[in-house]
Amino acid sequence: MKPRSDFRAQVDEEGRLIFPPEVVSRHGLGPGAQLRIEEGANGVRLRQPVTHLAKVYVEVTSRCNLECRACIRNSWKEPLGQMETGTFSRVLEGLRAFSPPPTVFFGGFGEPLAHPSSVEMVAQAKALGGRVELITNGTLLAQDMSRRLIAAGLDMLWVSLDGATPESYTDVRLGAALPEVLANLKAFRDARGPGRQAATPQIGIAVVVMKRNVAELPAVLRLGERLGATRFMVTNLLPYSKAMCQETLYPNVLSNFAYSPSPYRLELPKMDVSQITRKHLYEVMRGGLSISLAGGNLTEANDRCPFIERGATAIAWDGGLSPCLPLLHNHVSFLREQERASRRYVVGKVTERDLRDLWADPEYVAFRERVQAFDFSPCTDCGGCNLSETNDEDCFGNRFPTCGGCLWAQGVIQCP
Repeated sequence: MKPRSDFRAQVDEEGRLIFPPEVVSRHGLGPGAQLRIEEGANGVRLRQPVTHLAKVYVEVTSRCNLECRACIRNSWKEPLGQMETGTFSRVLEGLRAFSPPPTVFFGGFGEPLAHPSSVEMVAQAKALGGRVELITNGTLLAQDMSRRLIAAGLDMLWVSLDGATPESYTDVRLGAALPEVLANLKAFRDARGPGRQAATPQIGIAVVVMKRNVAELPAVLRLGERLGATRFMVTNLLPYSKAMCQETLYPNVLSNFAYSPSPYRLELPKMDVSQITRKHLYEVMRGGLSISLAGGNLTEANDRCPFIERGATAIAWDGGLSPCLPLLHNHVSFLREQERASRRYVVGKVTERDLRDLWADPEYVAFRERVQAFDFSPCTDCGGCNLSETNDEDCFGNRFPTCGGCLWAQGVIQCP
């Protein structure tokens, strides 16, 4: 897929903006759709309407064959399970009601390939006509599994890879062996056919960086390139224990002026980051100015829920539909070394209500509008009162679920 697509829109005699039909369909710009418009220095930006469903995360299981240091299950106090056939059938039935069909992403807080019917689920989702992606730790990606996933029509395989040496990899992903994962991924690459960048399924590498492995990030990226990866996503660690707080790489970024709106602006061009420039650029970044780089503002990642902006929703293994992955399960994480309890928010279950009905639920639509406006208290920047210890309410008067303490919305944590 092209990373960028340009098109022309027209303005008619009454001042209405007319988009090409394929753009209208792809972004849900049909009659009655409401868009947020933001003015910037170089023009206006249209944000996708919250009524458009473009991506569905499907957690087919919350079980996993590994015990990773960074895993959310380290803070769970709930039973594990896997999606039943009837529940997945209801997911498929609901997806058929949307045109164009949303992207189906197999991933949540478990290992999708641990589900015995994972390949069949991929094939059934692909039969709907949309894009299908899956993320795996790579340990169960045996040759037969690879061939079956390719035959099922998978469009993109994401592999979590948090180290470039057996020692560093095993240190993060307890119970996994890097040589085995690399051999599996190589076999998957070769099974696609000729080694072209356009070969499908595409391969993506997802990396969780922390103090213990960040030095290996360049080596991980080079390793991924050799294995045929064309996309890479790096995210910070979200600590689920007090001890893991010491591993984070962002203790000051949330209050850094370079990433915060400020009346004092600095516009930087592209330039080499080298031994000559890096020290001085570092000082500039700490200088109290709001920075844009080659026209892109570093503050644009603030107060932007990636799930709402992508038109995404998430379905847990038990059929519960939630607005995002962070709200899929009850869990405890740490914000500025302060414990924060996040309570699960379920709009409803696909086994009880149609997916389209759930997506159009007035309360859920109002929640998406509220998140897009993001009028929540700035808990990630402040974090100084007991209201920031849960997502139940905040000091602006917002009620459950509140998103002011969400690191996804500040561009610190991200998912494929």
